Order: sequence, then C-alpha cells, then structure tokens
Amino acid sequence: MGIGIATVLWGIMFSPWTAPHVNFWITMTISGMILTTYSLWADKTCLKGIKMSWVDILLGIGIAVALWGVFWIGDKLSSLMFDFARPQVNLIYGMKDGENPWVLSLLLLFIIGPAEEIFWRGYLQNNLSKRFNPNMGFVLTTLAYSLVHIFKFNFMLIMAAAVAGFIWGVLYRFFPNRLGAIVLSHALWDCAVFIWFPI
Repeated sequence: MGIGIATVLWGIMFSPWTAPHVNFWITMTISGMILTTYSLWADKTCLKGIKMSWVDILLGIGIAVALWGVFWIGDKLSSLMFDFARPQVNLIYGMKDGENPWVLSLLLLFIIGPAEEIFWRGYLQNNLSKRFNPNMGFVLTTLAYSLVHIFKFNFMLIMAAAVAGFIWGVLYRFFPNRLGAIVLSHALWDCAVFIWFPI
C-alpha cells in the first residue's frame, strides 16, 4: 500500500498532466508528511536506527559530500556522452525558479529529505527486508524509488534517483542502525545539490 501511495504522489508531482497545475515544492512537502504519517502508522519501528550522535552527524555530512562529488563527476561524464543530458538536468533545476531559496532549504532540511528516508529506507526497505531478505529488500526499494520518478519522463532524473537510492539503500542494507546519518545525508545533499552548490 505504501508504494501505491508514493506512486500516486510522485505521479501528481511529476506527470505532465498534473504537474503544471500544482506547486512542486508544496506538493512534495505534503507528500513527505503523508508518507511519514503512513510509515509511523503502518510500522511503529520505522524510526528505529535514527539517532544523532557526533558519529552520525559526521557520517551524514561525509556521505552528503561524497554523494555530491559522485553527482558532479556523473554530470560531467553524462554531458560528454549524451547531448540530452545537460538540457534534462536544467529542466530539473528549473523546478526551483521563482522560489525562495531559504524556504526551499528549510523544507528540504527538515521535512522533504528526512521524510523520504523515513519512508523509503526506515519503512519500505526495512519491511521488504523482513518479508523477503535484506538483499531483496534493498533491490526492490531501489527499483521502486527510481521508478516513481518515471512520470517526469526525464532520463537524467530517473538515473539520479537510481544512483542516490542505490547509495542510501546500500548504506541502510549494511548499517540499519545508522539511519540517522542516512537521513541527515539525504537532507544535506538535497540542499547542496539543489540550492547551495548546484551542479
């Protein structure tokens, strides 16, 4: 049921039939709150592993920096290989045009980034791992996280979701007790790549 809810929400945000009629950032914020509420309702243990020791904070910052570096390299390579790469990346960045960067930073840091990790890793990957096995839980979650972005019909966005989802999924697969660091890394990376240090 959770994947179905996420699919509908991402469809509304990204689909060419609905996206022009909604504000992406408001819709994404509401979607994050819906998914967090659902996660807490469906599984009271979805926040297990979220703690913020100094180690988690440093890990979160380090993961965010490393992931930004991966995307910087990926952007340069993809631009060399594909003529469509940079125009598609520019379309993604176009979603923030006309928005207040301070407001977006706050939304990404405190609602959107954390909400995504609570749902995709804390709830979905955790429960799929219990239902099948940890490796299958990781694979299915990474696929689902990538494919919900398909409604944008933007290859670079889907690949970005696949790469980021893969990295966060691997981290959660082997270090589920470090969910706090993963949550922080997602929030910081969102702000860095979209607002603070766009690629």
